[in-house]
Amino acid sequence: MLFKTKGIVINYIRYRETSVIVKIYTEEFGVQTYIENGVRSAKSKNKIALFQPLTLLDLVIYHKEGKDIHRISEMKCNHPFQTIPFEIHKSSIALFITEILGKCLHEESNNSPLFQFLNNSILWLDGTTENYENFHLQFLLQLGTYLGFSPENAHEISHELNIHNLPKPTQELENQLDILLNSQYDKAPKIDRFSRNQLLDFIILFYRLHVDTLAEVKSLMVLQEVMRG
Repeated sequence: MLFKTKGIVINYIRYRETSVIVKIYTEEFGVQTYIENGVRSAKSKNKIALFQPLTLLDLVIYHKEGKDIHRISEMKCNHPFQTIPFEIHKSSIALFITEILGKCLHEESNNSPLFQFLNNSILWLDGTTENYENFHLQFLLQLGTYLGFSPENAHEISHELNIHNLPKPTQELENQLDILLNSQYDKAPKIDRFSRNQLLDFIILFYRLHVDTLAEVKSLMVLQEVMRG
């Protein structure tokens, strides 16, 4: 049966010579997997570009409950990115976010608030021209709200880490975490690179206490190296 839905590309893997299997977070059905044939062929007119990290799509899809892999009838990009693929800082953030989402999002059901949060966050990142150095920190702290384990304050993060005998932030870093927890993307505080990387490490540790599938984050080292400023 055909359905219309919006979607956010999480990742894809190559399948056979010209096809891909793509994971998309859809507004109507949560995380779904689709097979798309021929997108890597010379005749595809660069259709593979639609499956780059965090691409926002309008979809018409075939969906049948109980199936593991579905098919796409029609698709188009509903917001061509202006900056994310072309600026190394933003593209590194995008790769990191897609890896986190790929490990954290598993529900095959509608969650409109989560979808809107993801959609609006991606649009903000693409549209802003400055002060996005802490975006990934704020994104993770807010994402936890929709995944069911958002801390009320930084002390709660420290307390949970301490209970599990994990490293915990200093009081100064706790204070910075509290500011991040209570600020919008465009009101992020100035944080130096060393502190930013420390904070991200603590947030990842906190996530691992709540998400069993979040083990190694391969893009983390690249992100921290790129975000030097």
